[in-house]
Amino acid sequence: MAAKIRKNDRVEVITGDHKGAQGRVLRVDPEIQKVVIEGVNLVYRHLKPSRANPQGGRIRKEAPIHISNVLAVDAKTSRGSRVRFQVERDSTGKIASKKRVTKGGTVLEEIKSA
Repeated sequence: MAAKIRKNDRVEVITGDHKGAQGRVLRVDPEIQKVVIEGVNLVYRHLKPSRANPQGGRIRKEAPIHISNVLAVDAKTSRGSRVRFQVERDSTGKIASKKRVTKGGTVLEEIKSA
């Protein structure tokens, strides 16, 4: 199945502790169906002192959340919206263009155009 959420998309979290938070997708892992969103689901990582980090300590980083808990943000409404694919065919039946479109009609990305 084609990915409806992609890297650099603006998304909104729809459930969990960070419900309503919006951010940019930093990473998508389709195998485990998780996404990492900038500034959302921050956790502490405790580091032992090493050559690279002689002080050690704690760093904050984003943890992944399940892809089903996010929706792509529609630019018109600034709210989360479901995404669909819109395929247009030419007179011979070949795909002329394919787009990722929100439920409200905003085009997120032109995937293929002739």
